[in-house]
Amino acid sequence: MNEQTFSLQPFPSNESPPNWKISGNVVRNGNKVAIRYMLEGDLKEITIFPPSNTPSRKHELWKDTCFEFFVGINNSEQYWEFNLSPARHWNVYRLDGYRQGMQEETAFEKLQFDVQNQGKGLAIMLDLDLGKIISGEQAIEVGITTVVKDRNGEVTYWALTHLGAEADFHLRDSFIIQL
Repeated sequence: MNEQTFSLQPFPSNESPPNWKISGNVVRNGNKVAIRYMLEGDLKEITIFPPSNTPSRKHELWKDTCFEFFVGINNSEQYWEFNLSPARHWNVYRLDGYRQGMQEETAFEKLQFDVQNQGKGLAIMLDLDLGKIISGEQAIEVGITTVVKDRNGEVTYWALTHLGAEADFHLRDSFIIQL
């Protein structure tokens, strides 16, 4: 079993960063991966849609508050993007290389994850079997990110690290967690 904690950083800008904190942990045990996010701060300042009773696969979740992670196989250009909305909508994309050949990953017909509003924080928890796309013996590289849209429509981009001149979650060198 491999477990790592994380703390996301906002993309540097001319404005002072919001008074939010995004942290969590990710655990891999064979093909099973569990990821936990905790967004702490004044949730009234963040655009968060209420949880849907009928969560579904949706596109462009990153246009609003969205918790994301990227999984790449060590020494391969191929990777997957997972999007989790606080409204419980989701999507998974497979990419052949840096922003190339993006298509829905059909190996996942649904993603069930928990969303808990804890007053001063929002917790997102997903347990996932990667066996549909990756064997348990393959080393993986993980990038963990979040898009936060505030009540004024301003968007901030959070990641383990920001390596480009612009916020770019797809840069493979930013997949810095090894599992």
